[in-house]
Amino acid sequence: MCKGLAALPQSCIERAKEIKSKLGVLLQKPDNGIDLIIAYPEKTEKKPEKLQKPTPDEAAQWREGLDRVLNNNYGLSAFRSFLQSEFSDENIEFWTACEDYKKTKNPVKMATKAKKIYEEFIQSEGPREVNIDHFTKDVTLRNLVDVSPETFDLAQKRIYALMEKDSFGRFLRSDQYQELLVN
Repeated sequence: MCKGLAALPQSCIERAKEIKSKLGVLLQKPDNGIDLIIAYPEKTEKKPEKLQKPTPDEAAQWREGLDRVLNNNYGLSAFRSFLQSEFSDENIEFWTACEDYKKTKNPVKMATKAKKIYEEFIQSEGPREVNIDHFTKDVTLRNLVDVSPETFDLAQKRIYALMEKDSFGRFLRSDQYQELLVN
Protein backbone atom coordinates (compact mmCIF):
# COMPACT_ATOMS: atom_id res chain seq x y z
CA MET A 1 0.00 0.00 0.00
CA CYS A 2 1.39 3.46 -0.77
CA LYS A 3 2.25 5.83 2.08
CA GLY A 4 -0.54 8.25 1.18
CA LEU A 5 -3.28 5.63 1.56
CA ALA A 6 -1.86 4.34 4.84
CA ALA A 7 -2.60 7.71 6.45
CA LEU A 8 -6.30 7.47 5.60
CA PRO A 9 -8.77 6.09 8.14
CA GLN A 10 -9.74 2.44 7.54
CA SER A 11 -13.37 3.44 6.93
CA CYS A 12 -12.30 5.67 4.01
CA ILE A 13 -10.23 2.88 2.48
CA GLU A 14 -13.13 0.43 2.80
CA ARG A 15 -15.53 2.94 1.24
CA ALA A 16 -13.13 3.50 -1.65
CA LYS A 17 -12.97 -0.25 -2.25
CA GLU A 18 -16.77 -0.42 -2.21
CA ILE A 19 -17.01 2.41 -4.76
CA LYS A 20 -14.36 0.73 -6.92
CA SER A 21 -16.38 -2.49 -6.89
CA LYS A 22 -19.58 -0.65 -7.83
CA LEU A 23 -17.84 1.17 -10.66
CA GLY A 24 -16.57 -2.17 -11.93
CA VAL A 25 -20.16 -3.43 -12.07
CA LEU A 26 -21.27 -0.34 -13.98
CA LEU A 27 -18.49 -0.74 -16.50
CA GLN A 28 -19.56 -4.34 -17.13
CA LYS A 29 -23.29 -3.59 -17.34
CA PRO A 30 -24.69 -3.42 -20.90
CA ASP A 31 -26.10 -0.12 -22.10
CA ASN A 32 -29.55 -1.48 -22.80
CA GLY A 33 -32.12 -3.45 -20.82
CA ILE A 34 -31.35 -6.73 -22.55
CA ASP A 35 -30.45 -8.30 -19.16
CA LEU A 36 -34.07 -9.26 -18.66
CA ILE A 37 -34.45 -10.98 -22.01
CA ILE A 38 -31.22 -12.89 -22.46
CA ALA A 39 -29.77 -15.49 -20.10
CA TYR A 40 -26.18 -15.21 -18.92
CA PRO A 41 -24.73 -18.28 -20.63
CA GLU A 42 -21.32 -19.73 -19.97
CA LYS A 43 -18.77 -18.65 -22.54
CA THR A 44 -19.76 -21.05 -25.28
CA GLU A 45 -20.38 -20.86 -28.98
CA LYS A 46 -24.15 -21.12 -28.56
CA LYS A 47 -26.29 -18.04 -29.11
CA PRO A 48 -28.08 -16.75 -26.01
CA GLU A 49 -31.64 -17.99 -25.73
CA LYS A 50 -34.54 -15.63 -25.46
CA LEU A 51 -36.25 -16.14 -22.13
CA GLN A 52 -39.95 -16.82 -21.88
CA LYS A 53 -41.62 -14.07 -19.85
CA PRO A 54 -43.73 -15.64 -17.11
CA THR A 55 -47.47 -15.19 -16.91
CA PRO A 56 -48.68 -13.08 -13.98
CA ASP A 57 -49.76 -16.30 -12.23
CA GLU A 58 -46.31 -17.86 -12.70
CA ALA A 59 -44.61 -14.72 -11.42
CA ALA A 60 -46.96 -14.67 -8.41
CA GLN A 61 -45.70 -18.14 -7.47
CA TRP A 62 -42.23 -16.67 -6.97
CA ARG A 63 -43.53 -15.17 -3.70
CA GLU A 64 -43.45 -18.68 -2.24
CA GLY A 65 -39.68 -18.53 -1.89
CA LEU A 66 -36.36 -17.56 -3.34
CA ASP A 67 -35.94 -21.09 -4.74
CA ARG A 68 -38.89 -20.44 -7.08
CA VAL A 69 -37.10 -17.41 -8.50
CA LEU A 70 -33.68 -19.05 -8.80
CA ASN A 71 -35.07 -22.18 -10.46
CA ASN A 72 -36.80 -20.14 -13.18
CA ASN A 73 -34.48 -18.78 -15.89
CA TYR A 74 -36.48 -15.58 -16.31
CA GLY A 75 -36.78 -15.20 -12.53
CA LEU A 76 -33.03 -15.65 -12.08
CA SER A 77 -32.36 -13.07 -14.77
CA ALA A 78 -34.88 -10.62 -13.27
CA PHE A 79 -33.45 -11.10 -9.77
CA ARG A 80 -29.91 -10.61 -11.10
CA SER A 81 -30.99 -7.40 -12.84
CA PHE A 82 -32.64 -6.18 -9.64
CA LEU A 83 -29.48 -6.87 -7.62
CA GLN A 84 -27.39 -5.07 -10.24
CA SER A 85 -29.63 -2.03 -9.81
CA GLU A 86 -28.84 -2.17 -6.07
CA PHE A 87 -25.12 -2.73 -6.67
CA SER A 88 -25.26 -6.03 -4.81
CA ASP A 89 -25.14 -8.58 -7.61
CA GLU A 90 -21.97 -10.21 -6.24
CA ASN A 91 -24.25 -12.40 -4.11
CA ILE A 92 -26.19 -13.90 -7.02
CA GLU A 93 -23.03 -14.13 -9.12
CA PHE A 94 -21.35 -16.10 -6.33
CA TRP A 95 -24.39 -18.33 -5.91
CA THR A 96 -24.59 -19.09 -9.65
CA ALA A 97 -20.81 -19.65 -9.83
CA CYS A 98 -21.19 -22.24 -7.05
CA GLU A 99 -24.06 -23.93 -8.88
CA ASP A 100 -21.94 -24.13 -12.04
CA TYR A 101 -18.95 -25.35 -10.01
CA LYS A 102 -20.99 -28.24 -8.55
CA LYS A 103 -21.72 -29.48 -12.08
CA THR A 104 -18.01 -29.71 -12.94
CA LYS A 105 -16.80 -33.31 -13.26
CA ASN A 106 -13.18 -32.86 -14.35
CA PRO A 107 -10.96 -32.55 -11.23
CA VAL A 108 -8.52 -30.18 -12.94
CA LYS A 109 -11.32 -27.87 -14.09
CA MET A 110 -12.90 -28.14 -10.64
CA ALA A 111 -9.66 -27.01 -8.96
CA THR A 112 -9.29 -24.13 -11.41
CA LYS A 113 -12.87 -22.98 -10.89
CA ALA A 114 -12.55 -23.32 -7.11
CA LYS A 115 -9.47 -21.11 -7.07
CA LYS A 116 -11.17 -18.51 -9.27
CA ILE A 117 -14.33 -18.47 -7.14
CA TYR A 118 -12.30 -18.17 -3.94
CA GLU A 119 -10.14 -15.34 -5.27
CA GLU A 120 -13.06 -13.41 -6.72
CA PHE A 121 -15.73 -13.84 -4.04
CA ILE A 122 -14.31 -15.20 -0.77
CA GLN A 123 -10.76 -13.92 -0.39
CA SER A 124 -10.49 -10.75 1.70
CA GLU A 125 -10.42 -7.73 -0.60
CA GLY A 126 -11.36 -9.89 -3.59
CA PRO A 127 -12.83 -7.91 -6.51
CA ARG A 128 -16.40 -9.07 -5.75
CA GLU A 129 -16.07 -10.18 -2.14
CA VAL A 130 -19.30 -11.43 -0.61
CA ASN A 131 -20.27 -10.67 2.96
CA ILE A 132 -19.57 -13.82 4.98
CA ASP A 133 -18.13 -14.33 8.45
CA HIS A 134 -14.53 -15.33 9.15
CA PHE A 135 -15.51 -18.83 10.28
CA THR A 136 -17.15 -19.51 6.91
CA LYS A 137 -14.13 -18.08 5.08
CA ASP A 138 -11.81 -20.33 7.08
CA VAL A 139 -13.91 -23.44 6.43
CA THR A 140 -14.01 -22.63 2.72
CA LEU A 141 -10.25 -22.07 2.59
CA ARG A 142 -9.66 -25.44 4.29
CA ASN A 143 -12.02 -27.07 1.79
CA LEU A 144 -9.79 -25.86 -1.05
CA VAL A 145 -7.07 -28.28 0.05
CA ASP A 146 -9.11 -31.17 -1.33
CA VAL A 147 -11.76 -29.74 -3.66
CA SER A 148 -15.10 -31.48 -4.07
CA PRO A 149 -18.58 -30.44 -5.22
CA GLU A 150 -19.25 -29.45 -1.58
CA THR A 151 -16.26 -27.07 -1.29
CA PHE A 152 -18.40 -23.92 -1.22
CA ASP A 153 -21.57 -25.35 0.37
CA LEU A 154 -21.34 -23.47 3.67
CA ALA A 155 -20.52 -20.15 2.02
CA GLN A 156 -23.23 -20.65 -0.59
CA LYS A 157 -25.79 -21.41 2.12
CA ARG A 158 -24.80 -18.25 4.01
CA ILE A 159 -25.18 -16.10 0.89
CA TYR A 160 -28.48 -17.77 -0.01
CA ALA A 161 -29.77 -16.98 3.49
CA LEU A 162 -28.59 -13.40 3.16
CA MET A 163 -30.35 -12.97 -0.19
CA GLU A 164 -33.49 -14.65 1.13
CA LYS A 165 -33.63 -12.52 4.27
CA ASP A 166 -32.60 -9.21 2.70
CA SER A 167 -32.72 -8.85 -1.09
CA PHE A 168 -35.62 -11.19 -1.87
CA GLY A 169 -38.19 -9.11 0.03
CA ARG A 170 -37.06 -5.93 -1.70
CA PHE A 171 -37.21 -7.72 -5.06
CA LEU A 172 -40.83 -8.73 -4.41
CA ARG A 173 -41.68 -5.10 -3.60
CA SER A 174 -39.77 -3.73 -6.61
CA ASP A 175 -41.49 -2.11 -9.60
CA GLN A 176 -39.71 -4.65 -11.80
CA TYR A 177 -41.43 -7.59 -10.09
CA GLN A 178 -44.76 -5.79 -9.67
CA GLU A 179 -44.91 -5.20 -13.43
CA LEU A 180 -44.66 -8.96 -14.02
CA LEU A 181 -47.78 -9.47 -11.91
CA VAL A 182 -49.96 -7.27 -14.12
CA ASN A 183 -48.60 -7.75 -17.64
